[in-house]
Amino acid sequence: MGSGIEFSDHREYTNGDDLRYLDWNVYARYGDLLLKRFQEERDLHVYLLVDCSQSMAFGSPAKFDLARQLAAALAYIALADLDRISILAYGDRIMTELPVTRGKAQILSVMKYLEGIHTGGEDTNLSRGVQDFLLRGPRTGLVVVLSDLFDPHGFRSGLDQLRYRRFDAHVIQLHDPQEANPQMLGDVEFVDIETQSARKVTVTEKNLRTYKKLFDEHQAAVRTYCKTYGWGCTQSPSNVPFDDLLVHMMRSSIATARS
Repeated sequence: MGSGIEFSDHREYTNGDDLRYLDWNVYARYGDLLLKRFQEERDLHVYLLVDCSQSMAFGSPAKFDLARQLAAALAYIALADLDRISILAYGDRIMTELPVTRGKAQILSVMKYLEGIHTGGEDTNLSRGVQDFLLRGPRTGLVVVLSDLFDPHGFRSGLDQLRYRRFDAHVIQLHDPQEANPQMLGDVEFVDIETQSARKVTVTEKNLRTYKKLFDEHQAAVRTYCKTYGWGCTQSPSNVPFDDLLVHMMRSSIATARS
């Protein structure tokens, strides 16, 4: 029997039951010994996995800045709804975390935490980050992944682990407009922002078409994955105001729930 505040129904009293739950009004009127049953209320646990790998620092504004703004807004909404939230910053592993907290008054702690995290790490590895997260024994809830999902190990393994453990999820995939539509031709030196490895290439129109095709396929693969398993998916360039993106995400979630 739950001990929440919402009354559910009655059941007959048996020896040993807690007399605090006896319905004395019913007993006084009808002489029946009935116990009140309550609907157990459980608040939602919301976990925000924020990608802090160095590729998130790319762009103007940086993808990382938008991810933190969205994380703050989502945390506020959850806290105002009396849900519990936790924020975990990951790169090649979980780098820092804000332990599970509850109550709208905690939003200042959330903001301070988000202001204090930075991009870093040697790699992007969502799978290892999720492993670290699951090793903490979290209660099942909603996981929001905020990332560009430029992960050399792939995005599926990490999301699969959440799915196997019966977490619900919403993926927010961010990219800089230059990553979707690069404007460059001729001799260029590319430097990997995470490994610092450099490579000189001659960019041709054919190279650009191939790159854009691969980029579009990657975006489509993420959308398909989320749709297959009924998860929310928001994909956006990083130059969109966070409040506009938040409204779009909410509408998308409602549409997904109704479909």
